[in-house]
Amino acid sequence: MRKKISILGASGSVGTQALDVALARGYEIDILSASTSVDKMERAVRAHSPRYVHMDSPSAAEDLKVKIADTSTKVVSGDLSDLILNDCRSDTVVNAISGHNGLAPTLAVIERGARLALANKESLVIAGDIVMSRAREKGVEILPVDSEHSAIFQSLRAGKRDEISRILLTASGGPFYGKSREEVRYVTKDEVLLHPTWKMGKKITVDSATLMNKGFEIIEACHLFGVPENKIEVLIHRESILHSAVEYIDKAVIGQMSVPDMRECVQYAVDYPERLPSGIERLDLFKIGSLTFAKPDKEAFPLLALASRAMADGGAYGAVLESADERAVEAYLSDKITFGDISDVVSCAYDRASFAKYASSLEEILSAHKEAAIIADEIIVKKSKK
Repeated sequence: MRKKISILGASGSVGTQALDVALARGYEIDILSASTSVDKMERAVRAHSPRYVHMDSPSAAEDLKVKIADTSTKVVSGDLSDLILNDCRSDTVVNAISGHNGLAPTLAVIERGARLALANKESLVIAGDIVMSRAREKGVEILPVDSEHSAIFQSLRAGKRDEISRILLTASGGPFYGKSREEVRYVTKDEVLLHPTWKMGKKITVDSATLMNKGFEIIEACHLFGVPENKIEVLIHRESILHSAVEYIDKAVIGQMSVPDMRECVQYAVDYPERLPSGIERLDLFKIGSLTFAKPDKEAFPLLALASRAMADGGAYGAVLESADERAVEAYLSDKITFGDISDVVSCAYDRASFAKYASSLEEILSAHKEAAIIADEIIVKKSKK
């Protein structure tokens, strides 16, 4: 029987690879969503014949309707969460939406009761306690699609969660591994966007360069696997072959290795608990020769430590971190601040967000998220005038 899936954020890096997996594995596509990528969605419709395509932009939706008028696919705009809640027929929904906009669809998928293949880490960074609690209440499986968290999930098949001693979370180190904080303060966008391993969107590539993305992944791992932040150790692993590992209480370390290819992670999340043949390249350890590991430089990349602090502080501090970082990265990409200013903006906004400690409900957390954006913008304006 064909698996039926939906892909949210289908025009992005992970979403595009999820479409590749769907074609290779013969999944039936129920819903696709994108923002404004009309041409990409036309190609996806003709390749996969989904029931629905949701476009964030009403004008893009109208353009797409014209282009695919000869197909049976319905094009809609409006509230994506409403579409998921009222008319999703998928066994699994891949949420590959970028940024905080992925949270509402995550909660809608959980409410609908479908398996959630989660690539939108911001859902857990902003409201991890709420997301995981609702998933438990609804009996919904959340399968991680991030390569590191997929590796941890796979490694946990060797033991129980209460047998975890440490999670070893690997990181490529980004394009500035080995550089001091002063050496990277004024790097160019071309340098920042040259990730050593993965081809991704601009926002996540900048976050990888500051190690903020790895900080978000610490928070994500805490929520997904029920461990405190002090049980997660980040390892710089330049080869990006060991995607992460689990050390158990008997000191055995179980990890997952493969060539860096997100298609394996998507397929595993959809087909779990089965392992089925995939189209990714075979790992050739003879060709690789050696694997190296190093400690991250938290002085040069302070946002990594700030993420652990946010997890320890609780409340809405994860939401504050995500919001301030989103504003700072946008300002950097718009040439308003320097690369070094990103961590300054986020850290200052975090320190000013004393209101975050009191937030517990979703409404309070989202309010804190908005307030943090306002604070970050104020700091950015001051920096841009210097």
